[in-house]
Amino acid sequence: MTEEEKNNNENMENKEEKLQEADDIQDELDAALAKADEYLDSLQRERASFANYKRRVDQENAALADRVVADQVKIFLPVVDDLERALNHPPSDPDCANWIAGIDLIRKKLLKTLEAQNVTVIDLKPGDQFDPINQEAVTHEENDQFSDGEIIEVLQTGYQLKDKIIRPALVRVAK
Repeated sequence: MTEEEKNNNENMENKEEKLQEADDIQDELDAALAKADEYLDSLQRERASFANYKRRVDQENAALADRVVADQVKIFLPVVDDLERALNHPPSDPDCANWIAGIDLIRKKLLKTLEAQNVTVIDLKPGDQFDPINQEAVTHEENDQFSDGEIIEVLQTGYQLKDKIIRPALVRVAK
């Protein structure tokens, strides 16, 4: 075999080795890319799972905060009721006008404080339709002035926190 043929054979062997090395490197690269895609997919799923977890925890914390506020507000509702009763039966003495105004100011201030906590009065008037979701019927009675299912009188004001009833209104209902 001539020197030229030997060089050609060596070149062919070198080319084959290099092609084999390139194939091996390509296989390693493909395996690394597949592993990277797997890690990326796993990371994206974990991020989505964490975002869902965080949203759920935030919702649970908000619900807990609302329950705490509702429990605390319930403590003060009898005070509001007493202030309203006092204002519904004011003293007849004209010298008590300042006292009456002071009691009304205290009631308004307390209601404004409750509003700041997202607590609102369930606004009802005689003639409104009875709604068992946010009202509690104390009596059902015959009444010529009101039709069936209408509120005759609100005996106790109801309150709600956002869309949750803290205390239903107590009402008399016509039948």
